[in-house]
Amino acid sequence: MSKKSLRTTSCLLAIAVAMATPLTFAAGKAPLRAVAAAATPDPDARIDRLIVRYRSGAIERSNKQRLVGAVQSALNRSGIAAAGSASVQYVRKTATGADVVKLSRKFDRASADALMRTLAADPSVAHVEPDRRAFITGQPLRATVAKTSATPTLTPDDEYFAQYQWHLHHPTGGINAPSAWNSSTGEGVVVAVLDTGVADHEDLNDNVLEGYDFITDPFVSRRETADRVPGAHDYGDWNDDGSQCPVRPSSFHGTHVSGTVAELTNNGIGMAGVAHHAKVLPVRVLGRCGGYTSDIADAIVWASGGAIDGVPANENPAEVINLSLGGNGACTAGSEYQLAIDQAIANGTTVVVAAGNSNVNMSNFSPASCAGVIAVGATRVTGGKADYSNFGTGVDLSAPGGGGAIDGNPNGYVWQNINDSETAPEEGTQTYMGMTGTSMAAPHVAGVVALVQSVAETPLTPAAMETLLKETARPFPVSIPGSTPLGAGIVDAEAALGGIVPPCEGDECTPDATPIVNRSPVSGLMGDKDAELLFSLDVPAGASGLSFMTYGGSGDVTMLVSFAAEPATDDYDFRSTRPGNNERINIAAPKAGTYYIKLVGVAKFAKVTLEARHN
Repeated sequence: MSKKSLRTTSCLLAIAVAMATPLTFAAGKAPLRAVAAAATPDPDARIDRLIVRYRSGAIERSNKQRLVGAVQSALNRSGIAAAGSASVQYVRKTATGADVVKLSRKFDRASADALMRTLAADPSVAHVEPDRRAFITGQPLRATVAKTSATPTLTPDDEYFAQYQWHLHHPTGGINAPSAWNSSTGEGVVVAVLDTGVADHEDLNDNVLEGYDFITDPFVSRRETADRVPGAHDYGDWNDDGSQCPVRPSSFHGTHVSGTVAELTNNGIGMAGVAHHAKVLPVRVLGRCGGYTSDIADAIVWASGGAIDGVPANENPAEVINLSLGGNGACTAGSEYQLAIDQAIANGTTVVVAAGNSNVNMSNFSPASCAGVIAVGATRVTGGKADYSNFGTGVDLSAPGGGGAIDGNPNGYVWQNINDSETAPEEGTQTYMGMTGTSMAAPHVAGVVALVQSVAETPLTPAAMETLLKETARPFPVSIPGSTPLGAGIVDAEAALGGIVPPCEGDECTPDATPIVNRSPVSGLMGDKDAELLFSLDVPAGASGLSFMTYGGSGDVTMLVSFAAEPATDDYDFRSTRPGNNERINIAAPKAGTYYIKLVGVAKFAKVTLEARHN
């Protein structure tokens, strides 16, 4: 690969505060050119789409014409538009059973609220909300960085790993990824990245599955139709029409986020990914001017293995979903986001969400405030709070997001693969970029989830995964003010892996035990004090009246029995500790499978007999 330039940019998630003041600082020997970001409008200022959920049994739930008529009637009654000046169009049904409708023109938030109140007054309506857009906004800094003349000699051998990727290996601000790679690299795990899609990149392609494009608005998707289509190609999310959303170049945000999860590693080029043997399932939900809640919610359900009308079944259900996106509005029990996330969690999928970049309490941001998700704040190379990061008691833990100019280049940014075009990826080249944001923090956590699930003996439930990551998080190395809590600490890949029981391999999968059979005594057993003899008995389905007994000989033994595992003196299912050798354990309704029997010498013993009996 030719040596591409590296550049930095701030990737501000959702309703991020734009950086209006130009910034300059040195980047190696190359100067940085600072560009002020466009002002960010309120994404809810004007609304033309609603999500309406009717109660079970309501005729509107199964009849599109009746539903459109009911919404039109509410529009007329609300008084926000003159009769005949606005109409309602049916869009589609969502995975949660709600319906999306589009108004013929946009209304300001006060008018939209009046319409939604009128709709909600209908007792047959269970829930109504605006079909908001989630955004990734702001691109205040862009720079080139001269390639270092020295090739790092540290493991892994990726050329920019040692110098740039502090977020993976820095002892204060990083996540202890290299130490974790001794135990897991994420093999066999699928991580869904719901984002802008992915652009072609040789340092990522081999770990990317086909994915799907869920955007149903051609203006947003830059495709010719509203159909959802296979693949998740990032067409570019640039915008040159300030009346629609801020004018900005393409971010290729999804490519960068996917790189944090699973960029190819130890291949001598570029950079490294957290779970570099996992597979990324890209799901395109963001494009020009963001993406709609209704599309994102459907994509959450599909990525976790749920069914979506008109979309083929997902052949690669994700163990973890990364959502580096968000917008205004608290997540409520009946909201589209919450119901979709509930389905994903029921399917066993862990959902990781960026907390947002507005430096406010995240309780009014979705989907970060939804129940059951792992909400992630952002830290700097110092381990302290990134100044933009949202905070609050809803933040579960934090991860590196970068501190921007305050920490300099490269330590102020999270670095991964990217395309450098300001428009379509075909107009640019493959390169590497530094970004900042909770968008960058979240995929570090998603990658650690993949590391854990790859080697867990039994896959962790989403709730168990959240508990594990919190309990093993590294304490913040600097004080986090009580007014801006960032969760349990910084995610620690090595510690998280140390908190699980890995699967056994080869001979370790079964204890080294001497097999015995039903009603066939094993005699002549002997041993010194504290000696342990281990035996196994396979019990068939339907067996009853299982008994284990020892008798005869001299000395004193204790008998321990466990099902499907070797018993220990402090961990067993059954125990018999009579004086001498006459021990007995009765199990009226035994399980089908293997029981392990351990004899432990309380004193030296000889000529003891062990027998197992069942009907």
